[in-house]
Amino acid sequence: MCLIAFAISASPRWPLVIAANRDEFLNRPTAPLARWTTDAGKEVISGRDLRAGGTWLGLSPGGRMAMLTNVREPHPVAGERSRGELVMRWLEGEMDAGQFMAQTDCAAYGAFNLVLGDFQSSTWHWLTNQSDPDGRPVEGWQACALKPGVYGLSNGALDTPWPKTRALKKALCQALDSDRQEDLQAGLWSALQDRQRPGDGQLPRTGVPLALERALSSVFVEFPEHAYGTRSSTLLVVSRSGSNDDCHRHDVLIQEQTHLRPDGPVDAPAQSAVRLRWSAAA
Repeated sequence: MCLIAFAISASPRWPLVIAANRDEFLNRPTAPLARWTTDAGKEVISGRDLRAGGTWLGLSPGGRMAMLTNVREPHPVAGERSRGELVMRWLEGEMDAGQFMAQTDCAAYGAFNLVLGDFQSSTWHWLTNQSDPDGRPVEGWQACALKPGVYGLSNGALDTPWPKTRALKKALCQALDSDRQEDLQAGLWSALQDRQRPGDGQLPRTGVPLALERALSSVFVEFPEHAYGTRSSTLLVVSRSGSNDDCHRHDVLIQEQTHLRPDGPVDAPAQSAVRLRWSAAA
């Protein structure tokens, strides 16, 4: 996953909204969004990386949620373990963020950003194994709790103001004003398809060649000469559906559009969707 905008308790109508694009090489085998059962017997909802077995974004019927992006580096170092398993560790476990960090060796993975959430307890954290917010290299985990608000995450630190991150956050802020879910979804699907590249003066400088910075600078990435691009887009919308004395009930809709397969572009985006219901303390 290479670009995510997400809103946590930023709207009374829409307590959680996530819009994300996954950029990947075409030759990486992938299963689309679906309900499935892990080897540990846990039900999760996610797409799947069929090469390493993990995922980039997933949720559980009980309200746990995790999202992952790589960190862009001029000379990336492969980790001993696949980063996609970090999402699965969270979805299959019952630990909180502190316990997760204590039980996970972040040095075993390549550079990453990880967002962990528990909708029932309204706790959200951003975790990384990279530099601190001032760019100083550090060892071990860096983490912060996330307050209600709208956030953007690409291949830098949380809310690093790259043009495409700002653009998708802006679209999400506008969508949160929608009264109808259809309007909210339409605006975000459109924003996730934005292929406009900013001028060179607006590009981040991450140490990779300028041609690569240009190719990766749009919300929707097209890089056919490297057999790489936005493979899929994901939209998750949580809306309040009712309440009782003990909890609020929320309807959850997660949708995925597949744009690219290993054999090239699809004629029209193939879409999959899963609906479920979450509860949170009143």
